[in-house]
Amino acid sequence: MPAQPAEATIAEINDLITFDTTSRGTNLPLIDHVEERFTAVGIRPRRIPNADGTKANLLATLPAADGSTTGGIVLSGHTDVVPVDGQDWSSDPFAPQIRDGKLYARGSADMKSFIGVILAKLPELTAANLTEPIHLAFSYDEEIGCVGAIDLVDTITEAGLAPRGCIVGEPSSMRAIRGHKSMNVFRVDFHGIAAHSSLTPEGVNSIAYAAEFVAFVHAVAAEFREEGPFDENYVVPFTTVTANTISGGIAVNTIPAEASVQFEFRSLGSVDQKALIARFRAEADRLGMQMRSFNASAGVDFTVEAAAPGCETPADADIVSLAAGWGAVATDDKVTYGTEAGLFTNAGIPTVVCGPGDIAQAHAPDEFIELEQIAACESFIDNLITDLSGTAGTPAAPSASTTTSTAEDGI
Repeated sequence: MPAQPAEATIAEINDLITFDTTSRGTNLPLIDHVEERFTAVGIRPRRIPNADGTKANLLATLPAADGSTTGGIVLSGHTDVVPVDGQDWSSDPFAPQIRDGKLYARGSADMKSFIGVILAKLPELTAANLTEPIHLAFSYDEEIGCVGAIDLVDTITEAGLAPRGCIVGEPSSMRAIRGHKSMNVFRVDFHGIAAHSSLTPEGVNSIAYAAEFVAFVHAVAAEFREEGPFDENYVVPFTTVTANTISGGIAVNTIPAEASVQFEFRSLGSVDQKALIARFRAEADRLGMQMRSFNASAGVDFTVEAAAPGCETPADADIVSLAAGWGAVATDDKVTYGTEAGLFTNAGIPTVVCGPGDIAQAHAPDEFIELEQIAACESFIDNLITDLSGTAGTPAAPSASTTTSTAEDGI
């Protein structure tokens, strides 16, 4: 029989799921709940709010037995979920149900089960005689571009916590994933000049220029698809580029004044992210100049809506072998979806993505997680606590400067 999670863990996950933290709304009721769970065991968390105070990250440090808060390991997760609008669910997405060994609910896989496991392990975490600190980092608005984690990682850096590694608990089927692509989303607004369609010289057709920009986007996509660079550890081994929304025009007999395009790219670590953004911006500028040559009031606005960096953690990084030692499945696989791991790695914190559940179930109607995945995550956190604790007879892992990886061959 597959391993089953503790009832206390399921209760923690269920409590988290009942908070509707769809990114368009607030996550504060959930943050209030988690703060109460922390304070009940003597942990004093720090809130890091967004600009208007409607959302917040939460950062808590469990110090080492000697009081040190420097170094250690970050356990990171996001609190928001994607919408359920228009999806056909078999049950209430915010009222979790267990059926046939699976827990069904929005956020069950992505990624409240990971956070729920951590909350269930708070008694063990606070009782452990830690030889180095553990930092708990919970963010907002990951689903719309890793927005909250920017301030969260900055706070960790500015506080001088200097963690030696991070686990981002996104659903990876408990594989230790050390690489994923960047995620970049853009909006390009074309401002033309309206005119009656029988008087085309008096207008500037925004849709025509938007269509030209879309053609450019997909030409770049074909270039990456055919010429690379390639990384065969990805299911899709090249940088992907695609225009995904377009709008414009008001009537068939009117030259359209306004049109908008949204596009994205997800790049390999070997691709210069900033240079690629500059390439698209230059094309938008070129088209804007053409439009202004017909009418000085026309033009183009180029907006970066989200830009989350990719993650490329070396196979010989300590955190990779540590995760394997705690029970993660060693693999060379990299994933196409984006996470907050890139923000941590850019801050000099080696990071792997490792959490319960399968990304294939995330965002879908009847999202679910297999109970045995939750149990595997429990075991992972138990092993982490044992390894970083001096109470169980197992020495803590050596410092980053002295650790010798023993699991690279399987990564």
